[in-house]
Amino acid sequence: MLRDKTVILTGASSGLGAVLAQEFATAGARLALFARNGEKLEEVVKLCQAAGANALAVSGDVTQPEDCKRLIDTSVQHYGSLDYLVANAGISMWARFDEIEDLAVFRKLIEVNYLGLVNCVHPALPHLKQSRGLVAAISSIQGEIGVPLHTGYVASKHALEGFCKALRMELEGSGVDILTVLPHWLRGTDLRQNAFGANGQTLGTSSRKHSSDSISLEAASQAILQAMVKRQRKLVMPWKLRLLLGLHAIKPRWAEAIVMGAVNKQDNK
Repeated sequence: MLRDKTVILTGASSGLGAVLAQEFATAGARLALFARNGEKLEEVVKLCQAAGANALAVSGDVTQPEDCKRLIDTSVQHYGSLDYLVANAGISMWARFDEIEDLAVFRKLIEVNYLGLVNCVHPALPHLKQSRGLVAAISSIQGEIGVPLHTGYVASKHALEGFCKALRMELEGSGVDILTVLPHWLRGTDLRQNAFGANGQTLGTSSRKHSSDSISLEAASQAILQAMVKRQRKLVMPWKLRLLLGLHAIKPRWAEAIVMGAVNKQDNK
């Protein structure tokens, strides 16, 4: 289903983006990969090409609308069409709000996690309407439920979720579908390492390690591709998190106690 389809993927130089790119390549998609780190991006392109796929590297920053427009224009000029836009670029945080020293962290989280999607979707939409394509927004379970120590991240993912829900209604009848992906913590990413701390700097090696409940990048990538092919509206990973969302709807305090327990276990590692 993805063979010879054009896929634009942001945040493709490492972590989930890099693994997703290789899954798309194996499926026969034509790829336009986007990230700030051009050197790492070229490494991922070579891996995709080794798998037999056409892959194009475009360096840029999702917080810059002109970079995003250049990404879309370059990709469409190169391949002639656009079928899927996968908005994967994102950053995180790990700090109590009352300990934050630099509020610029909150602006950066919104710029990358929310506006990074908006900046790409706007120029891509005319092409997606023409192909009756799909937008896949890599969000988080935190887009629907609060998590302590992640106030700014949660806010940015709630913004992303709200945008996607409203845009989905606007696009009713256009042939364009929107998939939101809400995973649990993912293993093997540098999201934690690059997460902002209270001082506005990335945590680096002081970052906490993920629990055994986290999801592998390979399992997450395969599930995302399947959801895209099926043109699902929402993908929650793992499935048991749907129970948490259901509990939160009827007994929010109980759900919050579960979340706080899980975060406290992570924070004490």
